[in-house]
Amino acid sequence: MKTILAPIDLSDAAAGVTSEARALAGILGGKVSLLHVVPPPVVINEYSPEAERLADEEQQSAEQSLEYWKQSLESGGVEAETALRHGPPVATILDEAVRTNADYVVMGSHGHGALYNLLVGGTASGVIQKSPCPVVIVPTQKAVARATAATQAHS
Repeated sequence: MKTILAPIDLSDAAAGVTSEARALAGILGGKVSLLHVVPPPVVINEYSPEAERLADEEQQSAEQSLEYWKQSLESGGVEAETALRHGPPVATILDEAVRTNADYVVMGSHGHGALYNLLVGGTASGVIQKSPCPVVIVPTQKAVARATAATQAHS
């Protein structure tokens, strides 16, 4: 069985990414491994109860989102599993691709500007450069358009 790793964030782009991963899994008779990566926190001071509360909320939101997308895939007849990892996004996605023995990675592109990518680096470009398997990039605009169309179709 082919494994499609689909790293998703909590944005509208997740719908398009899961849709593309579902389609690829359907074609290949594979399963989708959904991944959400929580990046390391930016430390402003040694300890902040507010920062801890926000981190807990993000964790809960990520778990709920992963479960929602897993159920969506399974209701469409595609086997799915989830993983929530903490760490630098690119390295964590690459580690998960190796851990799951992924045959493909399907992920969104947020389309930051060239200056941002030069200074910070893009997650998608980092994964593409070092991925152990083919990477399918879903343009953010396409992902959001698909999510909107799917929502309107089910209304």
